Amino acid sequence: MAKILLVEDNEMNRDMLSRRLQRKGYEVIIAVDGAEGVSMTSSENPDLVLMDMSLPIMDGWEATRQLKANPQTQEIPVIALTAHAMLGDREKALKAGCDDYDTKPIELPRLLSKIETFLGRS
Repeated sequence: MAKILLVEDNEMNRDMLSRRLQRKGYEVIIAVDGAEGVSMTSSENPDLVLMDMSLPIMDGWEATRQLKANPQTQEIPVIALTAHAMLGDREKALKAGCDDYDTKPIELPRLLSKIETFLGRS
């Protein structure tokens, strides 16, 4: 069973998305800010990280840069989740090291397709 780290500070988003991913057969672990996301990626070694970009303590941009700079975590795919679907945000996410990008509100079929692409499931 693939393990996904969901880094999300909004409790409603966190609960909804984690339940939906668990129903699809994923193990979901949760971090509520970027700093916790970075440390949990190192300690839990998830198969994929869903990273909210607007986080307290350390934002998702900086958390992703730290994950991609660390040899232990740099190979773990990171999908940016952001409500800021502005022109240039996708490029900003990819430049920060995110492997892909998805907008909020989450469209589960679209997000699952991206997750399955990275995890090699179909």
